[in-house]
Amino acid sequence: MEVPRTKWFHELASHIRHGTPSENTPLFNANTPRVRSASGARRSSAAEIHRRYPQLFSLSSMKLRIVHQTRYLYSKKVHFGPHRLVLRPREGHDLRVESMNVKIEPAAHLTWSRDVFGNSVATVEFEKPSKELLIESNALVVRMSPVVKRRKRLSSITPWPPVYDSLERVAVKPYQRLSYPKDAAAVKTWLENFRIKKPDFAEDVARNLNEYIYDELKYIRREEKGVLTPAQTLQTGGGSCRDLATLMLEAARSLGIAARFASGYLECHAAILGEASTHAWAEIYHPGRGWSGYDPSIGEETTSRHVVTGVSNHPRGVMPVSGSYYGKAGAFKDMEISVTVRPEPEATENDS
Repeated sequence: MEVPRTKWFHELASHIRHGTPSENTPLFNANTPRVRSASGARRSSAAEIHRRYPQLFSLSSMKLRIVHQTRYLYSKKVHFGPHRLVLRPREGHDLRVESMNVKIEPAAHLTWSRDVFGNSVATVEFEKPSKELLIESNALVVRMSPVVKRRKRLSSITPWPPVYDSLERVAVKPYQRLSYPKDAAAVKTWLENFRIKKPDFAEDVARNLNEYIYDELKYIRREEKGVLTPAQTLQTGGGSCRDLATLMLEAARSLGIAARFASGYLECHAAILGEASTHAWAEIYHPGRGWSGYDPSIGEETTSRHVVTGVSNHPRGVMPVSGSYYGKAGAFKDMEISVTVRPEPEATENDS
């Protein structure tokens, strides 16, 4: 069968959600009203879930079950080009992947590798055309220990402005280079009103910058794909988590701080209901302390509720799902996305 020549690209952006509460419903509101999913089935409110399953809202469980489903629908059968998946949580001293399964329809061959940033990336090659594409990852992760406040030690505090070790300068240089140099003037002008409360330490500057973005801009659910540039976010007065993280990235770099973009999941009420999407934030490199996460969508440093799947020096480097298909223009009908992040009940002797 001859493959149609027209090539179309589709990407999964973190802000796209289907069957979710209205624009006025806060992302982390425990009283989210009942809504209907894309299939029309009624979903329970967060308050009802909390009442029926209070253990799900407890951080006593160190395990998290993460189910991320993406479904593409087409009016006619199309051929799929290679797809790139950045869905596997990054492992380290604070998190371990106990199990993970990736379900793909139609049939496909999946190969895992690590990219230049150390992310686990799956490359998918499809065997036949289809009117529907389903990608579902199901992972069980173990949080090794709660995130605790670090005790301030002179050896782990980064003076302001930050000075990087001679061995690290080459490595951090790409993380200091602006991703959107054309927006440098707009970001610099916006930063003129940024007042550093404690200019002695880089950690305080990063923390205050994160809070400044949270206070000055608003979180907006967008259904358009892609990421807003920093200038667009400032002009709009807000943006999705990915947009705010990008602004944090560029603002930090404008101040000479090494920063990178992080994508993953956030354990929150919407995620427990299965109505969330992927999440995004920024990470700052502090000599002597390492990479530390800052989430401008909530104005706080990241905690064990944040699960990283990918990091990159550019927002486009860690799109959760990206790829292409070949078919007639207009063949694409819809995309349905759901992300569920729930604490997994710990096994007890009575469970056996």
